[in-house]
Amino acid sequence: MKSDITYPLNIGPVHPAFKEPIKFTFRIEGEKVVGADIDFGYTHRAIERIAQERNFIQIIYLLERVCGICSFSHPMAYCLAIEDVAGIEVPPRARYIRTIVGELERLHSHLLWTGVAAHEIGFDTLFMYTWNIREKVLDCLEELTGNRINYAMLTIGGVRRDITPDNAQTIHQMLEYYEELYNRTSEILLDDLTLRARTEGVGVLTTEQAERLCAVGPTARGSGLMKDVRVDYPVNAYYEIPWLKPISPRDIGKEPIGDVYDRMAVRVLEIQQAIKIIQFCMENLPQGDINTGSGAVKMINTLKKLEGEGIGRYEAPRGEVCHYVILDNQEHPVQIKVKAPTYSNGFAWAPMLTNIEIADIPIVIASIDPCVACADRMTYVQTDGSSTTISWEELHAKSIQKYKGARKRCMK
Repeated sequence: MKSDITYPLNIGPVHPAFKEPIKFTFRIEGEKVVGADIDFGYTHRAIERIAQERNFIQIIYLLERVCGICSFSHPMAYCLAIEDVAGIEVPPRARYIRTIVGELERLHSHLLWTGVAAHEIGFDTLFMYTWNIREKVLDCLEELTGNRINYAMLTIGGVRRDITPDNAQTIHQMLEYYEELYNRTSEILLDDLTLRARTEGVGVLTTEQAERLCAVGPTARGSGLMKDVRVDYPVNAYYEIPWLKPISPRDIGKEPIGDVYDRMAVRVLEIQQAIKIIQFCMENLPQGDINTGSGAVKMINTLKKLEGEGIGRYEAPRGEVCHYVILDNQEHPVQIKVKAPTYSNGFAWAPMLTNIEIADIPIVIASIDPCVACADRMTYVQTDGSSTTISWEELHAKSIQKYKGARKRCMK
């Protein structure tokens, strides 16, 4: 007998299935989810505000802390924004090294996600397998940059470290390691019957929903949206790679429906794509300088004479990262705004989580590869305890109003 009675189910903000604090309130009818509310705001760190107290160079290393997994992507978008304002031309060798490190980050991020996804459905053997083979790329990053995460590799106008012949040998060995393992790994992730049973037809985000909710990265591509910043707005060495294209489930002969399996398929295929991009960059790595040659003091003195606004867009493993800066004759940007991928993909949770079973909640939430700390922003709590609902149109109008106010204040 069908019941019309629904019950609330609160999960979070702290829960074993979540890697970061976030709260979900589900409306449950039997074992079925009929509605979901998402509550961010438990890990806000005010990094955008802190950045206004650092100089242009210090901000690079602060922004690495926005996300430990995307610790190259965020400072990369910031450097692109500053270079946009200042009109700085990055040397070719630096652009290729940036691309190599960015793809190494994508490789380890996607392997990390596959382990998390396997753990969420109870397949801990696969979790151990993927995290074990991920160690190889982390070791490579450590030799190349000195760190497994927070690489401190970037500077405005280039990179801080070159790829030595010994580094190159390590990268080639790492690529051979993953090439040998890729077929077996992809066979497990894409063909295992248990994995398919738990992911096919689960957490569907249609193409129309993905487009309307502004989904990005593998979440968008899993729904059939062919968008990828590396192709649409190429930077670094990406525009010199002739075969580069957005990955979708169509690359394995499957028409995308936007379920968890399709999002997993995109990430598995992007592991192979990252290996090929690194190979291309190593084979075509130009000789020459790795930065503009300006030291930190000279660069800061140059930038603090500038006025203007700039934007940097970069395809992080989770999707588009966007950094916006305003410069106004000071040692730091007077305004900096960070838009992380989860900020876009979080909206897609609502349709994905509707009409699924309770047991599928963890894998559907994990399927967008969320980074909650990246997306957290300041939350207003009214002292009288009341709440206010703001429509999309009102929210959009407020956003434009704030942008115009900041621009007017900072660019007098």
